[in-house]
Amino acid sequence: MATSPDIIILNGKLITFDPDQPKAQALAITGGLISAVGENDDIKALAGANSKMVDAKGGTVLPGFIDSHVHLFGGSFELSCLDLYEVEGLDAMKAAIRPYADANPDEKIVFCIQADYDILGLGRTLTRHDLDQIIADRPLAMFAPDHHTIWANTAALKATGLLEGGKVDAGSEIVMGNDGLASGELLEPGAYAPILGLTRHGGREMLGLVTGADPEPPATKAERELDKDVIEQGLKHCAAQGITTLHNMDGNRYQLELLTELEAEGRLHARVEIPFHLKGTDPVSRLSEAAKMRDDFQGDKVWCNRVKMFIDGVVESGTALMLQPYPGSDDNTGDEVFTQEHFVASCVEADRLGMQISVHAIGDAGVRRTIDAYQAAQQANGKRDSRHRIEHLEVMHPDDIPRLAELDIVASIQPAHAPIGHFFPPTGVGKHLHDHQIPGAYAWQHIRNTGAKVIFSTDWPVIPVDVMPNIKAAIAPLDLGAPWRDQTQSLNDTLASYTRDNAWVEFNEDRKGQLKAGMMADIAIMSHDLEALAPADITDASAIMTICDGKVTYTA
Repeated sequence: MATSPDIIILNGKLITFDPDQPKAQALAITGGLISAVGENDDIKALAGANSKMVDAKGGTVLPGFIDSHVHLFGGSFELSCLDLYEVEGLDAMKAAIRPYADANPDEKIVFCIQADYDILGLGRTLTRHDLDQIIADRPLAMFAPDHHTIWANTAALKATGLLEGGKVDAGSEIVMGNDGLASGELLEPGAYAPILGLTRHGGREMLGLVTGADPEPPATKAERELDKDVIEQGLKHCAAQGITTLHNMDGNRYQLELLTELEAEGRLHARVEIPFHLKGTDPVSRLSEAAKMRDDFQGDKVWCNRVKMFIDGVVESGTALMLQPYPGSDDNTGDEVFTQEHFVASCVEADRLGMQISVHAIGDAGVRRTIDAYQAAQQANGKRDSRHRIEHLEVMHPDDIPRLAELDIVASIQPAHAPIGHFFPPTGVGKHLHDHQIPGAYAWQHIRNTGAKVIFSTDWPVIPVDVMPNIKAAIAPLDLGAPWRDQTQSLNDTLASYTRDNAWVEFNEDRKGQLKAGMMADIAIMSHDLEALAPADITDASAIMTICDGKVTYTA
């Protein structure tokens, strides 16, 4: 006797991404897999006495969203931090920060997020003296949205031993003031890591980004439980967006262990892939640890298959690698995180070990160096189905755009990062670029037109992990006029880049990313028919139910 479905979804506008049956009304789920897709009457007839019946009420039903670029632990922690998004001026900062500090007297540091680079006005850089006017008697620090800069007050700099400067990794900087002491601006993880050590998680929330190593000394049992609790809250938050899988962009064994424990405890509300993070100061030989991590973690819900590296910083702080100096500078072309010789050797070895590679590359020189390194890996090891990724590629030289498709390199893009994406100030990036660089900046459709694979994500917590605003950034971007070019994405391409193609990039295209029989039951049910909404109104829609591995992880 056939087993009746566990869940039946009816009355939906299914977008299946199955070329043999692109549209349908209903589906059935049995034992964690999609068991049937079709019309309402046919699927309803499969119901048994214990089948859970779900009425989609005409809303879109599609494969669960896969956010292919997040920082899960950091994003989870930051849900409880003070958000300074759209706060402007010292008085507004005081009005927001002082009550938050008073409400959290036991925190070692008052920690804020989403502080804009121009929070004090265009061209003014925050200093410790500014922050001392807000709070002087306890540590205070704030993250820039891109997480490449922290500003700290004098108390925080004293508590971490940074006030008089110190040695940092290549590509990082403790900016010094005219008085010979730290100004309060800390560029890149190698400089700001000690500040994170003051948070309630002791910096463990960003350790996979800062060093890629495990906590030392090892986390206590109480600390592990605290870390698991906050990660679970983050996973629940992701599930509420319709997300069923996350590709983490910082990695260490510690996070893999925590996620594995959460899975065993029935508290893992989304699938998570964790990479091995190789730093520019690491020897190539460390990649043997990456292969070991991959071999040790190969589950359906928690796994490792990728090496993550940084080639540069970000445009706003002048640390992204550029082919020519930044406007107004005679010699600043950004900061080199790896020497190119070391970087190429690392890519060649990671590729030889069969690892997928993803590289943070934002400036046109950083992107070119990464393409060159992937080409060198192909030449050294032979071409294979590697699906190597470049993360962000915000500024590209036009000559390099066709090379992505030629070398089968995946463009991993975050639409809402762009000045046309409705989230950051539209004038924020342009002032750091030459006019001739802008046509190759945020070139989503130009990249897609070459035949290169394009995938979408958020880079949470750089921006919220919420799916629909990111989709709006892609399908209804701002029009900034010349020299900016129209990069508007179609809804179908955007949804595919958030579901089917993100399943493909993780080598799971035969198991997820489509609604068809035999696929993993990772599904999002939306409140509206997405195809019936005007692009500018797409954020009217939200997830009303999320199903991961055949289990309901969120209900509105």
